[in-house]
Amino acid sequence: MKPYSVDLRSKIISVYEAGNTSIRKVAERFKVSKNTVQNLVKRKREKGTLQPNAATGGKPSQLSGYEQQIEQMVAEHLDYTL
Repeated sequence: MKPYSVDLRSKIISVYEAGNTSIRKVAERFKVSKNTVQNLVKRKREKGTLQPNAATGGKPSQLSGYEQQIEQMVAEHLDYTL
């Protein structure tokens, strides 16, 4: 799942910080979970920013280490396709 936009995060925090409302009501208004609002408030307080964390890499390629063999096979069989 993609992270919520910084614009939406800012709106959520602005409404919460304006006061006179609970985290639950802010969550209902923006159709996000209560935990999302709590985490955004905590992130703003502790880190001073609402930027999402950078995405991590993911799984390494299963072909890693076979580059030379693949290049050789392609050179020998130019009519092969993937």
